Amino acid sequence: MHQLILLRHAKAEPERAGLTDHERALTGEGRQAASRIGQAMRKAGLAPEVVLVSPAQRTQATLAALEETPVWDEWPNIETMPQLYMATPSQILQSLRDLPETVRSALVIGHNPGLHELALLLADPARANAPIARIDEGFPTAALAELLVPGPWRQLRPGQASLTRFLLPADVSDAR
Repeated sequence: MHQLILLRHAKAEPERAGLTDHERALTGEGRQAASRIGQAMRKAGLAPEVVLVSPAQRTQATLAALEETPVWDEWPNIETMPQLYMATPSQILQSLRDLPETVRSALVIGHNPGLHELALLLADPARANAPIARIDEGFPTAALAELLVPGPWRQLRPGQASLTRFLLPADVSDAR
């Protein structure tokens, strides 16, 4: 059994002249939301061994906010992957299939619509529950989905995972 955590970057500043989409930074609200999600991760014991992260400024800043929380006792291996920038579900899925089997838990920090579509694609519809109903409504900034994946990473297929948790920053109190 593997654990897959999908985390959408926190709220970023709007597009503006002279700034590429890739360069958009987090807003103050975004940094606070990422910190709250980091607190929730620590409280829930979500400690991935590997973090796969897009190179965009907003995903890197989301990761930095988790690091500042601090979320984990032991920092995971981090791999910045250019192919995760605005990736489709199939591109993210291929990155996950390439993980070594020794990795029990992975966190992907990326973008929508890819993360939202991937969560819906992987979640087993036969196990419909409150998290699946919530995630069907959307995957806002700083949202986190936890899925349990049976079998090897290389055989990860649609409808195979069990969505066990879906958190929004508003679900987490700001108390440290």
